[in-house]
Amino acid sequence: MAYAGKKKRVLIIVENLPSPFDRRVWQEATTLRDDGYIVSIICPVGKGYDKRFEIIDDIHIYRHPLPLEADGPLGYLLEYSCALFWEFFLSFKILFTRGFDIIHACNPPDLIFIVGAFFKGFFGKKFLFDHHDVNPELYEAKFGRRDIFYKLMLLFEKLTFKLADVSIATNESYRKIALGRGNMSSDDVFVVRSGPKLDRLIIDEPVSSWKSGRKHLVGYVGVMGKQEGIDYLLRSVSYVVNTMKRNDIHFCLVGGGTELEGMKKYAKELGVQEYVTFTGRVSDEVLLEVLNTSDVCVNPDVANAMNDLSTMNKIMEYMALKKPIVQFDLVEGRFSAEESSFYALRNDEVDFAKKILDLIDNHELRVSMGEYGYTRVTEKLEWKYEAPKLLEAYRKLYQ
Repeated sequence: MAYAGKKKRVLIIVENLPSPFDRRVWQEATTLRDDGYIVSIICPVGKGYDKRFEIIDDIHIYRHPLPLEADGPLGYLLEYSCALFWEFFLSFKILFTRGFDIIHACNPPDLIFIVGAFFKGFFGKKFLFDHHDVNPELYEAKFGRRDIFYKLMLLFEKLTFKLADVSIATNESYRKIALGRGNMSSDDVFVVRSGPKLDRLIIDEPVSSWKSGRKHLVGYVGVMGKQEGIDYLLRSVSYVVNTMKRNDIHFCLVGGGTELEGMKKYAKELGVQEYVTFTGRVSDEVLLEVLNTSDVCVNPDVANAMNDLSTMNKIMEYMALKKPIVQFDLVEGRFSAEESSFYALRNDEVDFAKKILDLIDNHELRVSMGEYGYTRVTEKLEWKYEAPKLLEAYRKLYQ
């Protein structure tokens, strides 16, 4: 076996979120560390994670600056170019200090293969692709078109799969893409779902202040982006408040992103601002307070090709906290949640609102759905069931 008797070293590169904020990446990093790997991470700085270098739990984290969060093709070009510069610079720094044998590349974007190709070609390093997002479909979801940039996304994806010695898919839909568009061998593609770690998701008493004096709370956690469907959720709130005249339900939306300020303005336009709290990005402690207080949790991700194929971490976090869910009827969303969720008609905000009200008004149903979701997570979906699959993918690299 290659590297027999040597300390195994891995460099994880992630561009869209800082570590340890990115839960999937941090779970992978700590799992590898526990298995004896020397783990280094390159990632961007972010709110609350502004130290350029930090050691947490024996994992060395190298953070780099990025331009303001991109919004538009030219903005993304600037962001990605800046990220590639820092990824090369920090990779060389790590190469000549701690060293690495494997580059573990987490998309988006599908450009980290450029770094991987250099170090694989000149230094013989292995390249593992951790497929977090389907970027061609993500581009189409953001900009609503299949133009030259969409074709570039397909090219970058193809080149990434071609370079990869091993690919990790977050679900079976992504695995099919690796085998189809990526033309990878089935022996080199491993499904490692983003199951939650239950030692972080602690069920606790509700904090009534989050309800703003109302009887019920509906919670959301996630990114405030175009494809996340926050506008659909706010129109559902409008139906609940303005059409159904319900003044006993408050909505708390946790998370930041490019659309946050726009969604605040939209809530005012709809006349529901008094019923909606936008927290922005917050600590885990605050996030757990909101979710533990919520009677119902929602996932308004727009029904499109990208979201149909993607597993949303928030769904399993809701389930781990025994919360019933309302979401649009998406393929992977239905696989994750099964009977712990109601499924609204695709992109129908009125039906979404009605499903919320159905759950709010049926306490026994909320409890039973929450228990079903919790059992599904603890018996099938939590991270302890996925960690061995990650290590299996790594063993393949050493064959």
